[in-house]
Amino acid sequence: MNKPGFEFELLHQDKHCNARLGRLTTPRGVIDLPTFMPVGTCGTVKGLTTGLLNSTGAQIILGNTYHLHLRPGEDIVAEMGGLPKFMGWNKPMLTDSGGFQIFSLAKLTKIDEQGAKFRSHIDGSLIEISPEKSVAIQQSLAADIAMVFDHVIELPNQRSVIKDAMDRTIRWAERSRDAHTLESQIQFGIVQGGLDEGLRKECSEALVGLDFPGYAIGGLSVGEPPAEMYRILDHTTPHLPMDRPRYLMGVGTPVDLLESVRRGVDMFDCVMPTRNGRNATAFTDSGKVKMRNRCHERDASPLMKSLDTPYAHLSRSYLRHLFMAKEMLGPILLSLHNIAYYQRLMGQAREAIAADCFVDFYNQRMQGWGV
Repeated sequence: MNKPGFEFELLHQDKHCNARLGRLTTPRGVIDLPTFMPVGTCGTVKGLTTGLLNSTGAQIILGNTYHLHLRPGEDIVAEMGGLPKFMGWNKPMLTDSGGFQIFSLAKLTKIDEQGAKFRSHIDGSLIEISPEKSVAIQQSLAADIAMVFDHVIELPNQRSVIKDAMDRTIRWAERSRDAHTLESQIQFGIVQGGLDEGLRKECSEALVGLDFPGYAIGGLSVGEPPAEMYRILDHTTPHLPMDRPRYLMGVGTPVDLLESVRRGVDMFDCVMPTRNGRNATAFTDSGKVKMRNRCHERDASPLMKSLDTPYAHLSRSYLRHLFMAKEMLGPILLSLHNIAYYQRLMGQAREAIAADCFVDFYNQRMQGWGV
């Protein structure tokens, strides 16, 4: 990384697997790797203040280019001093490129070599985003890390269709790189190629040739069996540079995180902790806990005695009551718990890697989750 204020350090690799301990420094702060990024789609991690996020140990969060372009618009965010200042977050941030949301949310999307034309899912207005436009939006949002614009497609699909989208992703990555001029921001490339090992290798090598400061693995966790995702990771991470951070986009469950760390991935994001929290489901060392279940009605014990959050002392009985009474505090507290749980899981993973015992830690957690 040749930009002032940015540095990636590979501190250690576990002797018994590919799990990596690293540190990514940005002008807004240090990120210990592996790490999990809570998702702040529209400039907020749903239901949580930045103070509550800080209490979980989160070091970096994610914002969404597509949604923020639609509302309130990147010009307003820039006028307010950039996305971190806009939302009161004084730590590192990453913005995605909008490619996945155009694929999954936009209406009547048309993709050509220039970019994407689509109808807003909010008001139906016609919007065009090219690689250059995505870069410009992200530079206005002013996060520490931006992503190239990529072509996301549905899986499974014909190999010819997957290759066409992958080739376009490579061409768009080069255009994204050439359009990027913000010195206070670095940019990651995104590896595509579906579930085809050869295409993933081809895409990885082409993007490495473009010399990005970091590399993401996209187009996974879109409905394929977990074993297929792990197989693709096995055949992708070996083709990515050891001296650059690796980011698996949109993943996932606690199991997915440890499986991916074991394969050499450093960074993750997913809406799962907050989405499950809003729907009365908590993640714990013994698996998911459904807080609406009657067994918690008279349970005075906390959700997890070992999890240190400002409200960890509250009883399961009280948490259940909040959901049964449809009080908004229930989803807030469970979202807080879940993000704190993910942060603790990544912290424990870092400790295990440093001690060369990640495999033992992995086995212990898998046994607790009943996997």
